[in-house]
Amino acid sequence: MSQLRLKLLEPHRTSLEKCVYCPKLSRAACPVSNVEANETVTPWGKMSMAYFAARGDVPLDAPHADPAWACSACYACRERCDHKNEVATVLTDARAELFARGLAPEGARRVAERFLAREDGRAAGADARSRDAAAAPAAVHVLLGCGYERHAPDVARDALEATEALTGAPVRPVRACCGLPLLYAGDRPGFEAAARRLAAEVAPGERFVAVDPGCARAVRVEYARAGVSVKSPELFVDLALASLDRLQRSTSERRVRYHDPCQLGRGLDRYDAPREILARITGRPPEEFIHRREHADCSGGGGLVPATRPASSAAIADGRIAEHRALGGGLLVTHCAQSLRRFRTRGEPAEDLASLVARAVAPR
Repeated sequence: MSQLRLKLLEPHRTSLEKCVYCPKLSRAACPVSNVEANETVTPWGKMSMAYFAARGDVPLDAPHADPAWACSACYACRERCDHKNEVATVLTDARAELFARGLAPEGARRVAERFLAREDGRAAGADARSRDAAAAPAAVHVLLGCGYERHAPDVARDALEATEALTGAPVRPVRACCGLPLLYAGDRPGFEAAARRLAAEVAPGERFVAVDPGCARAVRVEYARAGVSVKSPELFVDLALASLDRLQRSTSERRVRYHDPCQLGRGLDRYDAPREILARITGRPPEEFIHRREHADCSGGGGLVPATRPASSAAIADGRIAEHRALGGGLLVTHCAQSLRRFRTRGEPAEDLASLVARAVAPR
């Protein structure tokens, strides 16, 4: 059997072939193809195009590369697949091959360029931060996630306060970005460099907590695929779950509905923890969407879809908001910077689980 032209896809040959010859059993699971009504961007279509490009059956050009970025990395198609094919992982590697050939869509290129420009600015103060960290007392390193830091600073502050209260130790935000935007853009060298910067900031013996589940999964899963070794972070939801007895009940009678973030649920297998935390705070289990847990619908915020397919991302988020309101509304709670941003920018006053925990945690 001949070797594939796109070398990163060679280990995925079996997964690609299973998708190519599948009768499209997971087509209804993809949020992007559902809103675009386009067969090319179903899981079958995206994997087929990647396979044909890898074999040299279609030209390596921008139109044939584009479907690789029509994935929100929500893993929903994996749950519908009898073989549990990791479509998102395959397409992430396809993006890396295509990005290196100058075939990434403009939105992905812009994200990579802006990211690198921001990191250059951060690097200017890296030496001073390293000296400060060396002189400071032991602290819990907290990886907030750039999504919270840049677009939801209120949640970032709440998460730091809650982590400090729950651990009883001073906290120090991790300054290096996990690099996830670069991974989804397709800039594999840039992502690996970002991973190394973060790994250098967190010593193996230091306590390390990750708030945003996308960042947590990147460090736990994608860093190993990139060959970067780093201490695996604790998850904020696990930290809060371990301290349920310290969470005070809210006096608000407002209805609360929980949205499962793809990276926290299907990505990290955390379904019960956020629900138990919300039940403790509100005094009753949170209300649910029609599709929940491993079958939950995506918010449209992941996989760089807001940058590469903004209209599709907005339509996906609008669908979740419309369902929330049709089911009776109330306070929409999630635990993902990208989902939170999608809901808020589309006009829904959503909150993050970290903020509810910060308001509920009782002092020792």
